[in-house]
Amino acid sequence: MIKKLTAYIGEFKRDTMLAPASVVLEVILEVLLPVLMASVIDNGVEAGNMNYVVKMGVIMLGVAMLSLLAGTLSGIFAARASMGFGRNLRKSMFDNIQDFSFRNIDRFSTAGLVTRMTTDVTNVQNAFQMIIRMFVRAPIMMVSALFMCVTISPRLSLIFLGALVFLGCVLAFIIRRAFPIFDEMFKGYDRLNASVQENLTGIRVVKAYVREDYEKEKFRGATKNLKDLSVHAERLVVMNQPVMQFTVYTCIMLVSWFGAKLIVVDGTMTTGQLMSLFTYTMQILMSLMMISMIFVMTTMARSSAERIVEVLDEKSSLTDPKHSVLEVEDGSIRFNHVNFSYSDDPDKCVLRDVNLTIQAGETIGIIGGTGSSKSTLVQLIPRLYDVLDGSVIVGGHDVREYRIDTLRNAVSMVLQKNVLFSGTILENLRWGDKEATIEECQHACQLAQAHEFVEKMPKGYDTFIEQGGTNVSGGQKQRLCIARALLKKPKILILDDSTSAVDTKTDSLIREAFAKEIPDTTKLIIAQRISSVQDADRIIVLDQGKIVGFDTHEMLLANNEIYRDIYELQQKGADTDE
Repeated sequence: MIKKLTAYIGEFKRDTMLAPASVVLEVILEVLLPVLMASVIDNGVEAGNMNYVVKMGVIMLGVAMLSLLAGTLSGIFAARASMGFGRNLRKSMFDNIQDFSFRNIDRFSTAGLVTRMTTDVTNVQNAFQMIIRMFVRAPIMMVSALFMCVTISPRLSLIFLGALVFLGCVLAFIIRRAFPIFDEMFKGYDRLNASVQENLTGIRVVKAYVREDYEKEKFRGATKNLKDLSVHAERLVVMNQPVMQFTVYTCIMLVSWFGAKLIVVDGTMTTGQLMSLFTYTMQILMSLMMISMIFVMTTMARSSAERIVEVLDEKSSLTDPKHSVLEVEDGSIRFNHVNFSYSDDPDKCVLRDVNLTIQAGETIGIIGGTGSSKSTLVQLIPRLYDVLDGSVIVGGHDVREYRIDTLRNAVSMVLQKNVLFSGTILENLRWGDKEATIEECQHACQLAQAHEFVEKMPKGYDTFIEQGGTNVSGGQKQRLCIARALLKKPKILILDDSTSAVDTKTDSLIREAFAKEIPDTTKLIIAQRISSVQDADRIIVLDQGKIVGFDTHEMLLANNEIYRDIYELQQKGADTDE
Protein backbone atom coordinates (compact mmCIF):
# COMPACT_ATOMS: atom_id res chain seq x y z
CA MET A 1 0.00 0.00 0.00
CA ILE A 2 2.81 2.44 0.92
CA LYS A 3 4.64 1.70 -2.33
CA LYS A 4 1.42 2.30 -4.23
CA LEU A 5 0.85 5.70 -2.60
CA THR A 6 4.45 6.95 -2.81
CA ALA A 7 4.25 6.60 -6.59
CA TYR A 8 1.93 9.65 -6.53
CA ILE A 9 4.58 11.95 -5.06
CA GLY A 10 5.52 12.49 -8.70
CA GLU A 11 7.15 15.80 -9.51
CA PHE A 12 7.39 16.73 -5.81
CA LYS A 13 10.21 14.26 -5.05
CA ARG A 14 12.72 17.11 -4.76
CA ASP A 15 10.68 18.84 -2.06
CA THR A 16 10.08 15.48 -0.38
CA MET A 17 13.87 14.96 -0.12
CA LEU A 18 14.73 18.54 0.85
CA ALA A 19 12.22 18.63 3.72
CA PRO A 20 13.87 15.83 5.79
CA ALA A 21 17.35 17.08 4.80
CA SER A 22 16.50 20.48 6.30
CA VAL A 23 15.07 18.75 9.37
CA VAL A 24 18.34 16.82 9.89
CA LEU A 25 20.32 20.07 9.77
CA GLU A 26 17.87 21.67 12.22
CA VAL A 27 18.23 18.76 14.67
CA ILE A 28 22.03 18.77 14.53
CA LEU A 29 22.09 22.47 15.37
CA GLU A 30 19.56 22.07 18.20
CA VAL A 31 21.53 19.19 19.74
CA LEU A 32 24.69 21.34 19.58
CA LEU A 33 23.13 24.17 21.63
CA PRO A 34 23.07 22.37 25.04
CA VAL A 35 26.76 21.46 24.62
CA LEU A 36 27.59 25.11 24.02
CA MET A 37 25.42 26.13 26.98
CA ALA A 38 27.23 23.68 29.28
CA SER A 39 30.56 25.15 28.14
CA VAL A 40 29.34 28.69 28.89
CA ILE A 41 28.30 27.70 32.44
CA ASP A 42 31.37 25.62 33.29
CA ASN A 43 34.10 27.64 31.54
CA GLY A 44 32.55 31.09 31.51
CA VAL A 45 30.08 31.76 34.32
CA GLU A 46 31.68 29.65 37.06
CA ALA A 47 35.19 30.70 36.00
CA GLY A 48 34.14 34.38 35.84
CA ASN A 49 35.39 34.71 32.25
CA MET A 50 32.94 37.19 30.65
CA ASN A 51 34.85 37.34 27.36
CA TYR A 52 34.28 33.62 26.95
CA VAL A 53 30.59 34.07 27.82
CA VAL A 54 30.17 36.78 25.16
CA LYS A 55 32.09 34.82 22.54
CA MET A 56 30.11 31.65 23.11
CA GLY A 57 26.88 33.65 23.31
CA VAL A 58 27.46 35.02 19.80
CA ILE A 59 28.18 31.50 18.52
CA MET A 60 25.01 30.17 20.20
CA LEU A 61 22.96 32.98 18.60
CA GLY A 62 24.34 32.11 15.16
CA VAL A 63 23.58 28.40 15.68
CA ALA A 64 20.02 29.26 16.83
CA MET A 65 19.43 31.46 13.75
CA LEU A 66 20.67 28.73 11.41
CA SER A 67 18.43 26.22 13.18
CA LEU A 68 15.46 28.57 12.74
CA LEU A 69 16.25 28.99 9.04
CA ALA A 70 16.53 25.20 8.54
CA GLY A 71 13.22 24.68 10.36
CA THR A 72 11.48 27.30 8.20
CA LEU A 73 12.79 25.74 4.99
CA SER A 74 11.73 22.26 6.11
CA GLY A 75 8.20 23.59 6.72
CA ILE A 76 8.06 25.16 3.25
CA PHE A 77 9.36 22.05 1.50
CA ALA A 78 7.07 19.72 3.49
CA ALA A 79 3.98 21.86 2.80
CA ARG A 80 4.74 21.98 -0.93
CA ALA A 81 5.39 18.22 -1.08
CA SER A 82 2.28 17.23 0.90
CA MET A 83 -0.06 19.56 -0.98
CA GLY A 84 1.31 18.30 -4.29
CA PHE A 85 0.97 14.70 -3.11
CA GLY A 86 -2.66 15.35 -2.17
CA ARG A 87 -3.32 16.99 -5.52
CA ASN A 88 -1.85 14.03 -7.42
CA LEU A 89 -3.89 11.56 -5.37
CA ARG A 90 -7.15 13.42 -6.02
CA LYS A 91 -6.37 13.79 -9.71
CA SER A 92 -5.50 10.11 -10.11
CA MET A 93 -8.61 9.03 -8.22
CA PHE A 94 -10.82 11.34 -10.29
CA ASP A 95 -9.23 10.16 -13.55
CA ASN A 96 -9.78 6.53 -12.57
CA ILE A 97 -13.38 7.19 -11.54
CA GLN A 98 -14.06 8.68 -14.99
CA ASP A 99 -13.25 5.26 -16.46
CA PHE A 100 -15.51 3.40 -14.04
CA SER A 101 -18.50 1.54 -15.36
CA PHE A 102 -21.88 1.94 -13.70
CA ARG A 103 -21.13 -1.33 -11.88
CA ASN A 104 -17.94 0.11 -10.35
CA ILE A 105 -19.73 3.25 -9.19
CA ASP A 106 -22.54 1.16 -7.69
CA ARG A 107 -19.93 -0.74 -5.67
CA PHE A 108 -18.51 2.35 -3.94
CA SER A 109 -21.57 4.67 -3.91
CA THR A 110 -21.37 8.35 -4.84
CA ALA A 111 -21.13 9.50 -1.21
CA GLY A 112 -18.32 7.02 -0.53
CA LEU A 113 -16.29 8.30 -3.47
CA VAL A 114 -16.78 11.92 -2.33
CA THR A 115 -15.51 11.05 1.18
CA ARG A 116 -12.48 9.26 -0.23
CA MET A 117 -11.53 12.20 -2.45
CA THR A 118 -11.95 14.77 0.35
CA THR A 119 -11.67 13.59 3.97
CA ASP A 120 -9.51 10.53 3.26
CA VAL A 121 -7.06 12.35 1.00
CA THR A 122 -6.75 15.17 3.57
CA ASN A 123 -5.92 12.63 6.31
CA VAL A 124 -3.26 10.95 4.16
CA GLN A 125 -1.87 14.31 3.04
CA ASN A 126 -1.51 15.51 6.65
CA ALA A 127 0.10 12.23 7.68
CA PHE A 128 2.55 12.50 4.77
CA GLN A 129 3.58 16.01 5.84
CA MET A 130 4.06 14.82 9.40
CA ILE A 131 6.11 11.83 8.25
CA ILE A 132 8.62 13.81 6.16
CA ARG A 133 9.09 16.32 8.99
CA MET A 134 8.18 14.99 12.42
CA PHE A 135 8.87 11.33 11.68
CA VAL A 136 12.38 12.31 10.57
CA ARG A 137 12.93 14.90 13.28
CA ALA A 138 11.69 12.91 16.28
CA PRO A 139 13.82 9.72 15.93
CA ILE A 140 16.96 11.63 14.97
CA MET A 141 16.46 14.09 17.81
CA MET A 142 15.79 11.27 20.27
CA VAL A 143 18.81 9.21 19.21
CA SER A 144 21.13 12.24 19.10
CA ALA A 145 19.97 13.54 22.48
CA LEU A 146 20.19 10.05 23.98
CA PHE A 147 23.73 9.66 22.61
CA MET A 148 24.71 12.97 24.23
CA CYS A 149 23.12 11.85 27.52
CA VAL A 150 25.11 8.60 27.42
CA THR A 151 28.26 10.65 26.77
CA ILE A 152 27.53 12.85 29.80
CA SER A 153 26.25 10.11 32.17
CA PRO A 154 25.67 6.50 31.10
CA ARG A 155 23.89 5.70 34.39
CA LEU A 156 21.32 8.49 34.06
CA SER A 157 20.65 7.43 30.47
CA LEU A 158 19.06 4.21 31.76
CA ILE A 159 16.12 6.34 32.90
CA PHE A 160 15.31 7.21 29.28
CA LEU A 161 15.64 3.63 28.10
CA GLY A 162 13.06 2.61 30.69
CA ALA A 163 10.76 5.43 29.53
CA LEU A 164 11.09 4.26 25.89
CA VAL A 165 10.03 0.69 26.73
CA PHE A 166 7.06 1.89 28.80
CA LEU A 167 5.79 4.32 26.14
CA GLY A 168 6.28 1.76 23.37
CA CYS A 169 3.96 -0.69 25.16
CA VAL A 170 1.30 1.99 25.72
CA LEU A 171 1.40 3.12 22.06
CA ALA A 172 1.11 -0.44 20.78
CA PHE A 173 -2.01 -0.92 22.94
CA ILE A 174 -3.62 2.33 21.72
CA ILE A 175 -2.94 1.67 18.03
CA ARG A 176 -4.19 -1.91 18.17
CA ARG A 177 -7.49 -0.85 19.77
CA ALA A 178 -8.02 2.41 17.85
CA PHE A 179 -7.48 1.30 14.24
CA PRO A 180 -10.71 -0.72 13.81
CA ILE A 181 -12.69 2.17 15.31
CA PHE A 182 -11.17 4.70 12.92
CA ASP A 183 -11.96 2.33 10.04
CA GLU A 184 -15.63 2.23 11.08
CA MET A 185 -15.61 5.99 11.67
CA PHE A 186 -14.77 6.73 8.03
CA LYS A 187 -17.63 4.49 6.94
CA GLY A 188 -19.75 6.72 9.18
CA TYR A 189 -18.54 9.71 7.15
CA ASP A 190 -19.78 7.90 4.02
CA ARG A 191 -23.23 7.48 5.56
CA LEU A 192 -23.30 11.11 6.68
CA ASN A 193 -22.33 12.36 3.23
CA ALA A 194 -24.97 10.13 1.66
CA SER A 195 -27.61 11.62 3.95
CA VAL A 196 -26.56 15.19 3.11
CA GLN A 197 -26.35 14.48 -0.63
CA GLU A 198 -29.79 12.86 -0.72
CA ASN A 199 -31.35 15.70 1.25
CA LEU A 200 -29.86 18.50 -0.84
CA THR A 201 -30.68 16.75 -4.11
CA GLY A 202 -34.29 16.28 -3.09
CA ILE A 203 -34.73 19.44 -1.02
CA ARG A 204 -37.75 20.55 -3.06
CA VAL A 205 -39.51 17.26 -2.40
CA VAL A 206 -38.63 17.51 1.30
CA LYS A 207 -40.23 20.95 1.52
CA ALA A 208 -43.21 20.00 -0.61
CA TYR A 209 -44.05 17.15 1.78
CA VAL A 210 -43.10 19.14 4.92
CA ARG A 211 -40.57 16.46 5.91
CA GLU A 212 -37.93 18.80 7.32
CA ASP A 213 -38.31 17.37 10.85
CA TYR A 214 -37.94 13.81 9.56
CA GLU A 215 -34.79 14.75 7.61
CA LYS A 216 -33.38 16.57 10.65
CA GLU A 217 -33.94 13.49 12.78
CA LYS A 218 -32.33 11.24 10.18
CA PHE A 219 -29.32 13.56 9.95
CA ARG A 220 -29.14 13.75 13.74
CA GLY A 221 -29.00 9.96 13.86
CA ALA A 222 -26.13 9.87 11.34
CA THR A 223 -24.16 12.55 13.22
CA LYS A 224 -24.79 10.82 16.57
CA ASN A 225 -23.44 7.56 15.20
CA LEU A 226 -20.35 9.39 13.89
CA LYS A 227 -19.96 11.24 17.19
CA ASP A 228 -20.14 8.02 19.21
CA LEU A 229 -17.49 6.38 17.04
CA SER A 230 -15.26 9.48 17.25
CA VAL A 231 -15.61 9.69 21.04
CA HIS A 232 -14.80 5.99 21.35
CA ALA A 233 -11.67 6.41 19.23
CA GLU A 234 -10.59 9.64 20.91
CA ARG A 235 -11.11 8.09 24.35
CA LEU A 236 -8.33 5.69 23.49
CA VAL A 237 -6.14 8.27 21.77
CA VAL A 238 -6.30 10.84 24.60
CA MET A 239 -4.71 8.25 26.90
CA ASN A 240 -1.53 9.14 25.07
CA GLN A 241 -1.33 12.68 26.52
CA PRO A 242 -1.52 11.92 30.28
CA VAL A 243 0.81 8.95 29.86
CA MET A 244 3.33 11.22 28.10
CA GLN A 245 3.06 13.89 30.80
CA PHE A 246 3.48 11.30 33.52
CA THR A 247 6.61 9.98 31.80
CA VAL A 248 8.05 13.49 31.30
CA TYR A 249 7.60 14.54 34.92
CA THR A 250 8.90 11.22 36.21
CA CYS A 251 12.06 11.47 34.08
CA ILE A 252 12.71 15.07 35.17
CA MET A 253 12.33 14.13 38.84
CA LEU A 254 14.65 11.15 38.52
CA VAL A 255 17.29 13.11 36.57
CA SER A 256 17.11 15.97 39.14
CA TRP A 257 17.46 13.59 42.08
CA PHE A 258 20.27 11.43 40.75
CA GLY A 259 21.99 14.33 38.92
CA ALA A 260 22.17 16.43 42.11
CA LYS A 261 23.64 13.43 43.92
CA LEU A 262 26.31 13.02 41.23
CA ILE A 263 27.29 16.70 41.56
CA VAL A 264 27.16 17.14 45.34
CA VAL A 265 28.08 13.68 46.66
CA ASP A 266 30.14 11.99 43.94
CA GLY A 267 31.51 15.09 42.17
CA THR A 268 31.41 13.25 38.85
CA MET A 269 29.20 15.79 37.11
CA THR A 270 29.42 19.54 36.62
CA THR A 271 26.57 22.04 36.91
CA GLY A 272 26.77 22.77 33.17
CA GLN A 273 26.49 19.08 32.35
CA LEU A 274 23.38 18.77 34.54
CA MET A 275 21.81 21.80 32.83
CA SER A 276 22.54 20.37 29.38
CA LEU A 277 21.19 17.02 30.58
CA PHE A 278 17.89 18.70 31.47
CA THR A 279 17.73 20.15 27.95
CA TYR A 280 18.45 16.76 26.41
CA THR A 281 15.82 15.26 28.71
CA MET A 282 13.20 17.62 27.30
CA GLN A 283 14.39 16.96 23.73
CA ILE A 284 14.11 13.19 24.24
CA LEU A 285 10.69 13.42 25.83
CA MET A 286 9.38 15.89 23.25
CA SER A 287 10.61 13.52 20.55
CA LEU A 288 8.73 10.70 22.24
CA MET A 289 5.60 12.87 22.31
CA MET A 290 6.01 13.63 18.60
CA ILE A 291 6.43 9.94 17.81
CA SER A 292 3.26 9.11 19.72
CA MET A 293 1.36 11.83 17.81
CA ILE A 294 2.73 10.46 14.53
CA PHE A 295 1.53 6.96 15.36
CA VAL A 296 -1.93 8.28 16.22
CA MET A 297 -2.09 10.29 13.00
CA THR A 298 -0.82 7.41 10.86
CA THR A 299 -3.34 5.08 12.51
CA MET A 300 -6.11 7.38 11.29
CA ALA A 301 -4.41 7.79 7.92
CA ARG A 302 -4.00 4.04 7.50
CA SER A 303 -7.76 3.57 7.26
CA SER A 304 -7.98 6.44 4.79
CA ALA A 305 -5.04 5.12 2.77
CA GLU A 306 -6.65 1.70 2.40
CA ARG A 307 -9.88 3.30 1.16
CA ILE A 308 -7.94 5.47 -1.34
CA VAL A 309 -5.96 2.51 -2.66
CA GLU A 310 -9.23 0.61 -3.17
CA VAL A 311 -10.34 3.33 -5.60
CA LEU A 312 -6.94 3.57 -7.30
CA ASP A 313 -6.74 -0.22 -7.73
CA GLU A 314 -10.31 -0.58 -8.97
CA LYS A 315 -10.38 -1.50 -12.63
CA SER A 316 -13.34 -0.79 -14.81
CA SER A 317 -15.49 -3.85 -15.40
CA LEU A 318 -15.65 -2.70 -19.04
CA THR A 319 -12.48 -2.81 -21.14
CA ASP A 320 -11.65 -2.20 -24.78
CA PRO A 321 -10.76 -5.30 -26.83
CA LYS A 322 -7.22 -5.65 -28.21
CA HIS A 323 -8.41 -5.56 -31.80
CA SER A 324 -11.39 -3.24 -31.66
CA VAL A 325 -13.88 -2.14 -34.30
CA LEU A 326 -13.42 1.59 -34.89
CA GLU A 327 -16.67 2.51 -36.64
CA VAL A 328 -20.36 1.80 -36.11
CA GLU A 329 -21.74 1.24 -39.60
CA ASP A 330 -25.44 1.76 -38.88
CA GLY A 331 -28.05 1.81 -36.14
CA SER A 332 -29.23 -1.79 -36.40
CA ILE A 333 -29.61 -3.57 -33.04
CA ARG A 334 -29.96 -7.24 -32.18
CA PHE A 335 -30.32 -8.86 -28.76
CA ASN A 336 -29.37 -12.52 -28.90
CA HIS A 337 -30.59 -14.59 -25.90
CA VAL A 338 -29.55 -11.84 -23.45
CA ASN A 339 -29.61 -12.41 -19.69
CA PHE A 340 -28.51 -9.66 -17.32
CA SER A 341 -28.02 -9.34 -13.56
CA TYR A 342 -26.65 -6.31 -11.68
CA SER A 343 -24.93 -8.67 -9.24
CA ASP A 344 -23.71 -11.17 -11.88
CA ASP A 345 -25.89 -13.75 -10.15
CA PRO A 346 -27.77 -15.97 -12.66
CA ASP A 347 -30.52 -16.43 -10.07
CA LYS A 348 -31.12 -12.68 -9.85
CA CYS A 349 -31.48 -11.75 -13.52
CA VAL A 350 -33.53 -8.63 -14.27
CA LEU A 351 -33.55 -9.44 -18.02
CA ARG A 352 -34.21 -13.00 -19.15
CA ASP A 353 -33.65 -14.52 -22.60
CA VAL A 354 -34.21 -11.29 -24.52
CA ASN A 355 -34.29 -11.70 -28.31
CA LEU A 356 -34.79 -8.64 -30.52
CA THR A 357 -33.96 -7.50 -34.04
CA ILE A 358 -34.26 -3.80 -34.85
CA GLN A 359 -33.45 -2.38 -38.29
CA ALA A 360 -31.47 0.82 -38.76
CA GLY A 361 -33.73 3.86 -38.87
CA GLU A 362 -36.68 2.22 -37.12
CA THR A 363 -38.58 4.00 -34.37
CA ILE A 364 -39.18 1.59 -31.52
CA GLY A 365 -41.40 2.25 -28.54
CA ILE A 366 -40.82 0.51 -25.20
CA ILE A 367 -43.71 0.06 -22.77
CA GLY A 368 -43.87 -1.75 -19.45
CA GLY A 369 -44.75 -1.39 -15.81
CA THR A 370 -42.46 0.00 -13.12
CA GLY A 371 -39.60 -2.43 -12.52
CA SER A 372 -39.98 -4.21 -15.83
CA SER A 373 -36.33 -3.32 -16.71
CA LYS A 374 -37.01 -0.92 -19.57
CA SER A 375 -34.05 1.32 -18.66
CA THR A 376 -31.81 -1.69 -18.08
CA LEU A 377 -32.57 -2.97 -21.59
CA VAL A 378 -31.45 0.22 -23.35
CA GLN A 379 -28.41 0.68 -21.09
CA LEU A 380 -26.91 -2.47 -22.59
CA ILE A 381 -26.82 -0.86 -26.07
CA PRO A 382 -24.09 1.77 -25.34
CA ARG A 383 -22.47 -0.85 -23.05
CA LEU A 384 -23.05 0.95 -19.78
CA TYR A 385 -23.23 -2.60 -18.42
CA ASP A 386 -22.13 -5.93 -19.89
CA VAL A 387 -24.57 -8.79 -20.41
CA LEU A 388 -24.36 -11.88 -18.23
CA ASP A 389 -25.20 -14.26 -21.10
CA GLY A 390 -25.85 -13.79 -24.80
CA SER A 391 -24.83 -10.79 -26.87
CA VAL A 392 -25.94 -7.32 -27.97
CA ILE A 393 -25.16 -6.62 -31.63
CA VAL A 394 -24.98 -3.02 -32.86
CA GLY A 395 -24.16 -2.19 -36.48
CA GLY A 396 -23.37 -5.85 -37.16
CA HIS A 397 -20.83 -6.24 -34.33
CA ASP A 398 -21.01 -7.33 -30.71
CA VAL A 399 -20.81 -4.19 -28.53
CA ARG A 400 -17.80 -5.79 -26.76
CA GLU A 401 -15.86 -5.67 -30.05
CA TYR A 402 -15.98 -1.85 -30.25
CA ARG A 403 -13.80 0.68 -28.52
CA ILE A 404 -16.09 2.02 -25.80
CA ASP A 405 -15.76 5.65 -26.95
CA THR A 406 -16.49 4.61 -30.57
CA LEU A 407 -19.70 2.87 -29.54
CA ARG A 408 -20.88 5.61 -27.21
CA ASN A 409 -20.18 8.35 -29.73
CA ALA A 410 -22.62 6.58 -32.05
CA VAL A 411 -25.32 6.32 -29.37
CA SER A 412 -27.05 9.32 -27.79
CA MET A 413 -28.91 8.61 -24.62
CA VAL A 414 -31.22 10.94 -22.72
CA LEU A 415 -31.56 9.39 -19.27
CA GLN A 416 -34.50 9.48 -16.90
CA LYS A 417 -32.66 11.89 -14.62
CA ASN A 418 -31.90 14.82 -16.90
CA VAL A 419 -28.67 16.53 -15.87
CA LEU A 420 -27.56 20.01 -16.89
CA PHE A 421 -24.22 21.37 -15.71
CA SER A 422 -23.30 24.81 -14.40
CA GLY A 423 -22.64 27.05 -17.39
CA THR A 424 -24.51 28.67 -20.25
CA ILE A 425 -27.15 26.90 -22.33
CA LEU A 426 -24.74 26.96 -25.26
CA GLU A 427 -21.99 25.30 -23.19
CA ASN A 428 -24.43 22.58 -22.10
CA LEU A 429 -25.54 21.95 -25.68
CA ARG A 430 -21.95 21.61 -26.85
CA TRP A 431 -21.51 18.56 -24.66
CA GLY A 432 -23.10 16.86 -27.66
CA ASP A 433 -20.56 18.36 -30.05
CA LYS A 434 -17.90 20.74 -28.74
CA GLU A 435 -17.35 22.13 -32.25
CA ALA A 436 -21.05 22.81 -32.92
CA THR A 437 -21.85 26.26 -34.32
CA ILE A 438 -24.56 28.46 -32.86
CA GLU A 439 -26.71 27.68 -35.91
CA GLU A 440 -26.35 23.92 -35.32
CA CYS A 441 -27.27 24.37 -31.66
CA GLN A 442 -30.32 26.41 -32.62
CA HIS A 443 -31.40 23.78 -35.14
CA ALA A 444 -31.08 20.99 -32.53
CA CYS A 445 -33.18 23.06 -30.13
CA GLN A 446 -35.80 23.59 -32.83
CA LEU A 447 -36.08 19.81 -33.30
CA ALA A 448 -36.38 19.37 -29.54
CA GLN A 449 -38.95 22.19 -29.29
CA ALA A 450 -36.59 24.17 -27.05
CA HIS A 451 -35.64 27.08 -29.31
CA GLU A 452 -38.72 29.15 -28.53
CA PHE A 453 -38.32 29.25 -24.75
CA VAL A 454 -34.53 29.72 -24.99
CA GLU A 455 -35.01 32.79 -27.19
CA LYS A 456 -37.34 34.28 -24.57
CA MET A 457 -34.70 33.99 -21.84
CA PRO A 458 -32.84 37.19 -20.81
CA LYS A 459 -29.59 36.26 -22.57
CA GLY A 460 -30.89 33.62 -24.96
CA TYR A 461 -28.35 30.87 -25.53
CA ASP A 462 -25.90 32.66 -23.22
CA THR A 463 -28.29 32.33 -20.27
CA PHE A 464 -26.47 30.78 -17.32
CA ILE A 465 -27.79 27.45 -16.03
CA GLU A 466 -27.51 27.12 -12.26
CA GLN A 467 -26.09 23.95 -10.71
CA GLY A 468 -28.48 21.08 -11.39
CA GLY A 469 -30.53 23.21 -13.79
CA THR A 470 -32.62 24.70 -10.99
CA ASN A 471 -33.52 27.83 -12.99
CA VAL A 472 -35.33 25.90 -15.74
CA SER A 473 -38.45 23.75 -15.48
CA GLY A 474 -38.49 19.96 -15.76
CA GLY A 475 -39.92 20.08 -19.29
CA GLN A 476 -37.38 22.69 -20.41
CA LYS A 477 -34.55 20.62 -18.95
CA GLN A 478 -35.78 17.54 -20.84
CA ARG A 479 -35.93 19.39 -24.15
CA LEU A 480 -32.44 20.87 -23.70
CA CYS A 481 -31.09 17.38 -22.96
CA ILE A 482 -32.76 16.03 -26.11
CA ALA A 483 -31.20 18.87 -28.15
CA ARG A 484 -27.81 18.07 -26.64
CA ALA A 485 -28.22 14.41 -27.64
CA LEU A 486 -29.19 15.34 -31.21
CA LEU A 487 -26.00 17.38 -31.66
CA LYS A 488 -24.00 14.13 -31.50
CA LYS A 489 -25.65 13.15 -34.81
CA PRO A 490 -25.99 9.61 -33.46
CA LYS A 491 -26.73 6.37 -35.27
CA ILE A 492 -28.97 5.43 -32.34
CA LEU A 493 -31.04 7.81 -30.20
CA ILE A 494 -32.43 6.54 -26.89
CA LEU A 495 -35.04 8.55 -25.00
CA ASP A 496 -35.54 7.01 -21.56
CA ASP A 497 -38.91 8.47 -20.49
CA SER A 498 -37.41 11.84 -21.37
CA THR A 499 -40.60 13.57 -22.52
CA SER A 500 -42.60 12.79 -19.38
CA ALA A 501 -42.53 16.43 -18.24
CA VAL A 502 -43.72 17.96 -21.53
CA ASP A 503 -47.32 18.28 -22.68
CA THR A 504 -48.76 15.91 -25.28
CA LYS A 505 -48.69 18.54 -28.03
CA THR A 506 -44.96 19.24 -27.54
CA ASP A 507 -44.33 15.50 -27.29
CA SER A 508 -46.07 15.02 -30.64
CA LEU A 509 -44.07 17.85 -32.26
CA ILE A 510 -40.80 16.32 -31.07
CA ARG A 511 -41.70 12.91 -32.53
CA GLU A 512 -42.80 14.55 -35.78
CA ALA A 513 -39.50 16.42 -36.03
CA PHE A 514 -37.59 13.18 -35.47
CA ALA A 515 -39.47 11.43 -38.27
CA LYS A 516 -38.72 14.24 -40.76
CA GLU A 517 -35.20 15.31 -39.77
CA ILE A 518 -33.43 12.13 -38.64
CA PRO A 519 -35.13 9.28 -40.53
CA ASP A 520 -31.92 7.18 -40.71
CA THR A 521 -31.33 7.32 -36.95
CA THR A 522 -32.65 4.38 -34.96
CA LYS A 523 -34.89 5.77 -32.24
CA LEU A 524 -35.81 3.91 -29.06
CA ILE A 525 -38.42 5.69 -26.95
CA ILE A 526 -39.27 4.52 -23.45
CA ALA A 527 -42.59 5.99 -22.37
CA GLN A 528 -45.29 5.61 -19.79
CA ARG A 529 -47.96 6.96 -22.17
CA ILE A 530 -48.92 4.74 -25.08
CA SER A 531 -49.82 7.92 -27.00
CA SER A 532 -46.10 8.77 -27.02
CA VAL A 533 -45.16 5.58 -28.88
CA GLN A 534 -48.27 4.38 -30.72
CA ASP A 535 -46.99 5.87 -34.00
CA ALA A 536 -43.70 3.97 -33.66
CA ASP A 537 -42.82 1.33 -36.27
CA ARG A 538 -43.00 -1.32 -33.56
CA ILE A 539 -43.45 -1.40 -29.79
CA ILE A 540 -41.71 -3.62 -27.24
CA VAL A 541 -43.82 -4.71 -24.28
CA LEU A 542 -41.77 -5.70 -21.23
CA ASP A 543 -43.03 -7.52 -18.16
CA GLN A 544 -40.73 -8.54 -15.30
CA GLY A 545 -37.64 -8.55 -17.50
CA LYS A 546 -39.17 -10.55 -20.34
CA ILE A 547 -40.42 -9.42 -23.74
CA VAL A 548 -44.08 -10.34 -23.91
CA GLY A 549 -44.87 -8.42 -27.08
CA PHE A 550 -43.09 -6.81 -30.04
CA ASP A 551 -45.29 -5.52 -32.85
CA THR A 552 -47.18 -2.51 -34.17
CA HIS A 553 -49.70 -0.65 -32.05
CA GLU A 554 -52.66 -2.17 -33.92
CA MET A 555 -51.35 -5.74 -33.72
CA LEU A 556 -50.55 -5.44 -30.02
CA LEU A 557 -54.02 -4.09 -29.31
CA ALA A 558 -55.46 -7.11 -31.07
CA ASN A 559 -53.16 -9.81 -29.72
CA ASN A 560 -51.41 -8.66 -26.52
CA GLU A 561 -53.46 -8.65 -23.33
CA ILE A 562 -50.95 -6.67 -21.21
CA TYR A 563 -50.64 -3.92 -23.84
CA ARG A 564 -54.41 -3.80 -24.31
CA ASP A 565 -54.96 -3.46 -20.55
CA ILE A 566 -52.49 -0.55 -20.35
CA TYR A 567 -54.11 1.15 -23.34
CA GLU A 568 -57.66 0.79 -22.02
CA LEU A 569 -56.64 2.00 -18.58
CA GLN A 570 -55.01 5.11 -20.04
CA GLN A 571 -57.97 5.74 -22.31
CA LYS A 572 -60.34 5.61 -19.34
CA GLY A 573 -58.09 8.06 -17.51
CA ALA A 574 -58.12 10.39 -20.51
CA ASP A 575 -61.93 10.19 -20.76
CA THR A 576 -62.23 10.95 -17.05
CA ASP A 577 -59.96 14.00 -17.39
CA GLU A 578 -62.12 15.31 -20.19
